[in-house]
Amino acid sequence: MSIDSQASRRIGLIIIGDEILSGRRQDGHFAKVVELLGARGLRLSWAQFLGDDRDALTEALRRSFASGDIVFSCGGIGATPDDHTRQAAAAALGVPLALHDEARALITERCAETAAQGQGSADMSTPDNQRRLQMGEFPQGSEIVPNPYNKIPGFFIRDHTFVPGFPVMAWPMIEWTLDHRYAHLHHAVPHVELSFKVFELAESAIAPVMEAIEQRWPGIKAFSLPSMGAGKRRHIELGVKGDPATAADALTCLRDEAQRLGGVFNAAE
Repeated sequence: MSIDSQASRRIGLIIIGDEILSGRRQDGHFAKVVELLGARGLRLSWAQFLGDDRDALTEALRRSFASGDIVFSCGGIGATPDDHTRQAAAAALGVPLALHDEARALITERCAETAAQGQGSADMSTPDNQRRLQMGEFPQGSEIVPNPYNKIPGFFIRDHTFVPGFPVMAWPMIEWTLDHRYAHLHHAVPHVELSFKVFELAESAIAPVMEAIEQRWPGIKAFSLPSMGAGKRRHIELGVKGDPATAADALTCLRDEAQRLGGVFNAAE
């Protein structure tokens, strides 16, 4: 795969659960996934929060499968009535759900372990264990994603990785996928982000300069992060990100133009 094609691989995140949308639970996946990607020289292109609605999930997944993006989906792969992700993924792909052989073996092993600890039964014909086996029913053609916490796997299909909503399970499973399936993308595209603070400058004044910088250096994006004060002096964090070979020159240009327009540096906040 060429550098250009690696650079074109977008990475998305889908976070699923009514409890997130209602505020009963706070999401932790977004920040962690950004951290895991950043440690490998990768960046998140988009994120989407969805409730436990099968039709909405199916439509969202149909779009993401068609996009060609690498996608991580957290939540909704259990076996209770409010879990719809497995079924929605299968519907989006137009394939049936099927009990995965490796998943069956791992779930059976987990049930035996918990039974040995005095919890539940190792008999897989019991209603409880039959329901647990449903967690191994994945869209036909899926591969498992190992779960080091309790062995009950997630699944991978068409560059989509589906993991539970529990961070203690989800995060190691996402790390495993990044390191085993996408190691060739790690640090493949050089990237740097540089910035500075400037005071006494309006965003409207610097915006044309930012546009000119992006035209002059095609591998660079300029950004502006204004502060509204909150007890401190108002300022803008201006910066550039992208190709390390040209970022320093682009930043120097941005700083010089900010100063020419009346911006003040190193002011007391």
